[in-house]
Amino acid sequence: MSSKLVSKALGLRVGAPADREDVVAAQSVRVVAERLTPAGVTRVVESVAGPVLAAAGVDASNTGPEGGLLLLPPDPDAVARDLHAALRRTPGAAARFGLLLTDTAGRPWREGQTDLAVGACGMRVLEDLRGGEDADGRPLSVTSRAVADELAAAADLVKGKASGTGAALVRGLPELVLGTGADGDGGSGDAAAAGARSLVRTGPGDWFALGHREALRSALGAPPGSPAAAEVGLPSVVPESGAARTARATRLALLGLAADHRVEVQGSVDEGLVVRAEDPVLAGRVATRLELALAAEDLSVRVSVVSGPGTD
Repeated sequence: MSSKLVSKALGLRVGAPADREDVVAAQSVRVVAERLTPAGVTRVVESVAGPVLAAAGVDASNTGPEGGLLLLPPDPDAVARDLHAALRRTPGAAARFGLLLTDTAGRPWREGQTDLAVGACGMRVLEDLRGGEDADGRPLSVTSRAVADELAAAADLVKGKASGTGAALVRGLPELVLGTGADGDGGSGDAAAAGARSLVRTGPGDWFALGHREALRSALGAPPGSPAAAEVGLPSVVPESGAARTARATRLALLGLAADHRVEVQGSVDEGLVVRAEDPVLAGRVATRLELALAAEDLSVRVSVVSGPGTD
């Protein structure tokens, strides 16, 4: 079932006019990456709802005649459990079934978008094949299929994006459906409790908690989504000149320096950059920061230092 149906039913809507950036910020736990686009700032974030996706899942499409912005429920697994229990009470409902709430998201290193599971109840979201064998008899040590996401993507092929179809019935795969507990929660025990949020990698398991630019900028005092990042300037999805990127790297290198620290950065991408300061320690510090800031812009530029008494 599309999460939009739930969002509309629960009134999770911000009416127009609304400041989209403020709404996205309110629905975000942390910013993973951010870029300037012709339409404004786009941020990939860890959402309050759980998944890491663009704009925290805040969506202005298929919102109906009321328009505005639709929000993901803060706990999609809880919503899935409530909806699962309500459907079980419907006359003629199947004794055992699973329920998925889905949304559309992009994926790292892949073009396009696909549907994934943001909420689940009554089914296994992972099929752990570790400990088994492949077709050649070799042991499987890392394979764990995200079956909830696979089913969400398959259902999207039926529902489409502009047909107005908000739900699809997928038959088969009984081995993924959990037994129904006495309280109608879709089962009992850890396997049943592991909803779609368990698919989100966080903490030590998240090898890509920040984009490479955001990681470097964070180390230099301008984490994504912060006033410092805005002050320095954000990279754009539109191609930028080397001069523009160098200027942004220079602002980042000088970020946080006291006003009485006399230091200058001169030069260009082609000729190299020179850090000038009377204090050699300050000059070296800024040069090091500048090299990191240039790396955040994917620029390879020679940086040299001129320091000592009388340095302008």
